[in-house]
Amino acid sequence: MLGADEELGDWRRTCYSTDVTPELEGKDVIIFGRLASVREQGGITFLVLQDMKGIVQATVHKDRSTPALLEKVKSLKQYSLIGIKGSVKSILKAPHGAEVVPSEIRVLDEPRKRLPFDPYGRTEQGIDKRLDLRMVDLLRPRSQAIFRVRSVALNATREFLHGEGFIEVNTPKIIASATEGGSALFPLLYYDKEAFLAQSPQLFKEQLACVFEKVFEIGSIFRAEQFRTLKHLSEATSVDVEQAYVTYRDVMELLERMISHVIESLNSKCKDELSTLQVRLEPLKPPLKRITYDEVLKVVEKEGVKVEWGEDLSTPALKVCSRLFQGYHFIIDWPTSSKAFYLKPKSDNPELCESFDFMYGSVELASGGSRISNRKDLSRRIREQGLNPKSFEYHLRMFDYGVPPHAGWGLGFDRLVMVFTGVENIREAVLFPRDPQRLTP
Repeated sequence: MLGADEELGDWRRTCYSTDVTPELEGKDVIIFGRLASVREQGGITFLVLQDMKGIVQATVHKDRSTPALLEKVKSLKQYSLIGIKGSVKSILKAPHGAEVVPSEIRVLDEPRKRLPFDPYGRTEQGIDKRLDLRMVDLLRPRSQAIFRVRSVALNATREFLHGEGFIEVNTPKIIASATEGGSALFPLLYYDKEAFLAQSPQLFKEQLACVFEKVFEIGSIFRAEQFRTLKHLSEATSVDVEQAYVTYRDVMELLERMISHVIESLNSKCKDELSTLQVRLEPLKPPLKRITYDEVLKVVEKEGVKVEWGEDLSTPALKVCSRLFQGYHFIIDWPTSSKAFYLKPKSDNPELCESFDFMYGSVELASGGSRISNRKDLSRRIREQGLNPKSFEYHLRMFDYGVPPHAGWGLGFDRLVMVFTGVENIREAVLFPRDPQRLTP
């Protein structure tokens, strides 16, 4: 049978591209994938097949193949999804040192339209065009490498936190009131009430830490911010951690050990992907540098950048910081007025709170701190930020039953993937990004 839409039948994959090595010399195999290229040279047709693990070469010799197979090969279209049954032959120049000599080929599907860009070509397409056809873009080895790194990093994050005794939890993404303050909320109609998409699982994870002591969640957060930058999305993936009977200094130490573990896992498991991305991840050696907010203001002022005390760091200030404090570092002890209502003021100076931002150069990766564990103090901080304590009664009432000292952080996982992969646009690190201009695909 010629053409597309042949049946899979009783064919099942026996190995992946990376398994086709000289050790399988003479063995019969079945491989599946997308036809990356077809090239004829000197009576030999070279087929390059791409599967989930890489590429494999198959060669069809004109003088050694059946007429039916030669006719099938002649009809093949680039980018078709095919299966190949054949024997493995060692050949030095082939990927992994071996190739497949086909005895039969099945075409499972083929493109009906010409691809708008060549995913295997050297010409880089604009990101908007690639995101419009993300599946095609993901055929690019570079794009695949980004998301393989992301997958390993995500698994290593879970692995580390489970190893530290944390329980993974899932909290609601439809909420009744803001957890971070401000107006950057997506409202929605919840039956006959107004509700919002969650900005963070903050208050839920605090309550859960009162019982389980160590909790974490990896999930989506939503921010209705209008600006479009290379580092912001409307929907992002956050790694949130909360722990009882500790302070912000303890959870900072936890965070840097976790990042160290993830980097170690990537260097061990993603050598090929990091090579494709031309990225080298230096091992992390805690403890990382801790710089206070006040120290940062003094440093940037010496460089000619003025930041009013209590304000967030401006873009020019962050550029100075990225030059002077390269790589990973913490900025600690922020003004209480600049941080969320649930962060604990320092006992010796209430104008500052036990808080930190975890930075990579000028990019904020995580934010955290010690939490207020007293109802009266928390109610006062809610009012100071112009919010109504009645809107948070569901949270405040837990303080009537006893709340341990606790601390935690929220890590922007998409930004962390940017750092690991070296991409400059956060949309490169997210499969189907959402921002003010993009709702599809």
